[in-house]
Amino acid sequence: MLRYMHTIRIKMQAVLAMLFMMTLPVAAQENLSKSEAEEKRTQIIETWGKAKEAQFRKILEAQNGASPTIYNGNDSLPFWYTAYGNAPFGDRSLWISMHGGGGTTHKVNDGQWNNQKHLYKPAEGIYVAPRAPWNAWNMWFQEPIDKMFEELIQMMIVCKGVNPNKVYLMGYSAGGDGVWRLAPRMADHFAAASMMAGHPGDVGLQNLRNLPFMIWCGAEDAAYNRNDECAKRGKEMDSLQLNCPDGYIHQTHILPQKGHWMDREDAAALPWMEKFVRNPYPDTIIWRQEDVLRDCFYWISVPREEIARGKEVRISVKKNTIHIERCDYSRLTLYLNDDIVNLDKKVKVKKAGKVLYNGKVLRSAQVMAETMERRGDPMYCFPARLVVDTQRHL
Repeated sequence: MLRYMHTIRIKMQAVLAMLFMMTLPVAAQENLSKSEAEEKRTQIIETWGKAKEAQFRKILEAQNGASPTIYNGNDSLPFWYTAYGNAPFGDRSLWISMHGGGGTTHKVNDGQWNNQKHLYKPAEGIYVAPRAPWNAWNMWFQEPIDKMFEELIQMMIVCKGVNPNKVYLMGYSAGGDGVWRLAPRMADHFAAASMMAGHPGDVGLQNLRNLPFMIWCGAEDAAYNRNDECAKRGKEMDSLQLNCPDGYIHQTHILPQKGHWMDREDAAALPWMEKFVRNPYPDTIIWRQEDVLRDCFYWISVPREEIARGKEVRISVKKNTIHIERCDYSRLTLYLNDDIVNLDKKVKVKKAGKVLYNGKVLRSAQVMAETMERRGDPMYCFPARLVVDTQRHL
């Protein structure tokens, strides 16, 4: 039954995507002015939202007491949500709060989910407590969760007026394990993240350059060496920030005389996180592929066929020059707008001192439509695209 429902859902999404593209005035819309591009962008975002709204509201309006549920293949993500504060529609925050449990019974994990629903109370925003799709130790960071969380964020943007630059991630115990993994690989989706009482495993932290990050653990939480591992990762973040003073904003709290339960002292993470909003266009990006591979990160994209764990891109922009400091791929796609560079002027791309590109990059409604549909994030609806061959130079 789940497989049948998913097949129907995929077909509906394909039809919606086709209708979305058909309704956009994108034919031959090249070389737009800045004001024309902004007008088209507004139209494209509104059209995308209208195309998605009916589908999302059907999920949110679950019948017969059932929880709203997002599906990805045979996997499902039920969730519970509530609203706090009175922020205007379009500027609400979104808090995604992941429960503990893990490799135990369905009943125990359901109990942890119910606990998470009321564990934290932000001053403002939509607070969502999802139920993990699996009853497993890695319940929060298997590959399908990325798409589910992306759909959850899109749903809250369209239907609940969430500001896409005010999305926050947190989790306790096994949910903290999830924060360790999801925050680096999906850093471009969040404004800040906080890890409570989780184990980092072998995750790399380089991708957190532009994501404020908190570590919370009891000093006596010795199971799986959580306390020592969290303290060690806190020092790693110290070192990363020392070498990059304008990045890697973080705090580490190893609480004395606290075990796995921190008596809610970790709730101090929420007012700290809410001070930050996402910068979707950072001037420096450090991107290392982790265990789940991704082809987009902030305003750059890499060839899917070349992606492998451990591959890196390091890139920065100053004025209208983009510097590729490291790229482990044969080509790199740069998605640009006038917040990143001045598209009315020539854009230069350099690697190891050699010029890979030096010219204008045109604004295009077609590129905006494609990036809006692909990324599902209004801030990643880009008017310009430049593909550079990183092996060649002018």
